[in-house]
Amino acid sequence: MRNEGHIAAMLDRQKKHISFHTPGHKRAGADITELSYSDNLTDPSGAIRRAEEDTARILHADRSYLLTDGSTAGIYSMIYALKAAGKVRLAVPAYCHASVKNACRVTGVQAAEYATRRKNGIPLQPSAEELADALQNADALLMTSPDYYGFFAPLQAARALCTAVNKPLLIDGAHGAHLHFTDMHAGFYADMWVDGAHKSLPALTQGAVVSAKGAWAQLLGEAVRLFRTSSPSYPIMASVERAVKYPRNEAIERAAEAFKRELCAVPNDDWSKLLIAFGENCDLAQAYLESKGVYPEFNDGNYLMFYLSPCTKRAHLKKLAALLRKIPRGSVEDEAALTGERGQTRTWLPLNEAVGRVCASECGLFPPCVPLLRSGDRVTQRAAALLSKGGAFGLQNGMICVYAEE
Repeated sequence: MRNEGHIAAMLDRQKKHISFHTPGHKRAGADITELSYSDNLTDPSGAIRRAEEDTARILHADRSYLLTDGSTAGIYSMIYALKAAGKVRLAVPAYCHASVKNACRVTGVQAAEYATRRKNGIPLQPSAEELADALQNADALLMTSPDYYGFFAPLQAARALCTAVNKPLLIDGAHGAHLHFTDMHAGFYADMWVDGAHKSLPALTQGAVVSAKGAWAQLLGEAVRLFRTSSPSYPIMASVERAVKYPRNEAIERAAEAFKRELCAVPNDDWSKLLIAFGENCDLAQAYLESKGVYPEFNDGNYLMFYLSPCTKRAHLKKLAALLRKIPRGSVEDEAALTGERGQTRTWLPLNEAVGRVCASECGLFPPCVPLLRSGDRVTQRAAALLSKGGAFGLQNGMICVYAEE
């Protein structure tokens, strides 16, 4: 049955036993290691194998591989599979997740950025023409869909372009696992893709799936064995299977779209992402909401993002709406990137001393873990202020890497 959880059922059937195996808490229960009855993620043949087969069917894949290391392990695996197939230049959006460029660096694949336009402080998805240009000088194409602001990539156009030139399409669908009920799911278009089950479905944190079609399935499987942990969490695996099989909640989807209209949220494509423009009042809004026990997904200095899921309660949406109506909206600041001249050497400076200098390494807010500043961008006063609030990536002890002035 679709809603049957093979891994959970296997764990439920286990008998209590005395543990002389890992983990060290010795309570056994669901948090166990590979035992005679528990199957093995490295070479599954029992409950895990059946769970992966069900997952692949639901996600429109030939093979799906459960991950307990988050979507990042899936990104690394996909890009390694490209390299194994001789694909050494990957077209990526400038505002892709940090794991994409990190994986390229580790595997030796060249990340060829295609330009990303911005509007009202939000990176825009590329046009078909921009994708066609990007593919001319690349062996493969990677897209993010949905993106962190709730917009879909032009998936049909991307699939047609890649098919026409026989180049693989990869999709970072980490924020779109809930879309498998719809025709906008990555599995209908990509050769390889990731689903972050813990982001928009009820899986435990770090629960994800990476999938493939055709000949890519075997290459991806070989790559997964390199990047996936050898000590996977059985509770996380069980939660991923359960999440993928979780029933669609169309009532909350309709309610979410209605709330977007009522609250004058930013119109976007994905019901699960409620985006409210607070501009200069973002910090005030976040502080007020948190004082009431309500926590948004992220604050990028222009917008507060609220992530929903099939488990979101309508009563919680109503409470959020009532609170949001009490907070004044502000003006969005769309700061264009200022490029500068790269140097030969790099140095680390406190953020307040780096304003005006040229950034030498990508850094940004986490979440959403996309670059606020890229290598070659000048550090602005606003960027420094945003990064100084904490929760940033690419910094070290509050210092930013810049090119030394010659």
